[in-house]
Amino acid sequence: MKTTIFSTHKFEEPYLVKANNGKHQLKLLESRLTEETAILATGSKTVSLFTGDDASSKVLEKLNALGVKHLVLRSAGFNHVDLKKASELGIKVARVPAYSPYAIAEHTMALILALNRKLIKAHNRVREQNFSLNGLTGFDLNGKTVGVIGTGKIGSVLVKILHGFGCKILAQDVIEDQNLINSYNVIYTNCETICKQSDIISLHVPLTATTKHLIDKEHIALMKPGVMLINTGRGRLVDTKAVIVGLKTKKIGYFGIDVYEEEEGLFFEDHSNDILQDDVIARLMTFNNVLITSHQAFLTETALANIAETTIYNLDCFEKQILSGNEVTIE
Repeated sequence: MKTTIFSTHKFEEPYLVKANNGKHQLKLLESRLTEETAILATGSKTVSLFTGDDASSKVLEKLNALGVKHLVLRSAGFNHVDLKKASELGIKVARVPAYSPYAIAEHTMALILALNRKLIKAHNRVREQNFSLNGLTGFDLNGKTVGVIGTGKIGSVLVKILHGFGCKILAQDVIEDQNLINSYNVIYTNCETICKQSDIISLHVPLTATTKHLIDKEHIALMKPGVMLINTGRGRLVDTKAVIVGLKTKKIGYFGIDVYEEEEGLFFEDHSNDILQDDVIARLMTFNNVLITSHQAFLTETALANIAETTIYNLDCFEKQILSGNEVTIE
């Protein structure tokens, strides 16, 4: 089956080729899917999208006019797809519901440790032959209260890691995980209580209408002075401008992110020779207590292999649907 794969990155291409094993005709493109680039899917019944691709209403209409019947997402998140419009057009959508919760949770922990122990500053000092320890003081994680908002696959792995560090764990989720309560003494509560009591807050909920800007100026006002805020979930869970105010007033003492509200067209690309046009992230980059990674939390060999294998499996299922004329339901 001919499939156009948008936003193909060098780090994932060998995994896709290996998983495909010659079964499908893959058209690998570096281009992001936009209204302008949708025409590149001509001749394909299926297109594959990454997190930064645009599958909004107008783009889907263009794909539908080209005869595209299936979208295969190489991600768990689907907030970049207008699912209602896809349904109206009869376009089936499949995703990768889980590829490696350990990858995201471990990266979250890496951000926490790097910010706390000021590893980036320490590394840069040593490279300049400055071996002073002044200004590098951190804190013991043991005994600290950590709020985990969202205890699904990723959040629950983070809870296990945090428990190993001796942290007291507060959590918030629409579904309380009894295993986390029994095994790691997790205390479920609400977002307001987490903001008031936590030394560290980490976000792991999907982006919905109710979670957009979950962390806003009102919730930041409730937080402890010097709180550490970590977001490896979705960029729009956080009102970044409100966080900047919190950083300037020292209400937020540490901020670590792997996702950003306006990352489309910015993350995953080399802009080292460009003038940065995003004033918000430019301001974030001026703080020495902010650590930004460009959506790399998922980037492990295990995760890339799982994403590729599930993507090809979804293509297999859609091809069987076409050949048999029967509808295949894919999560």
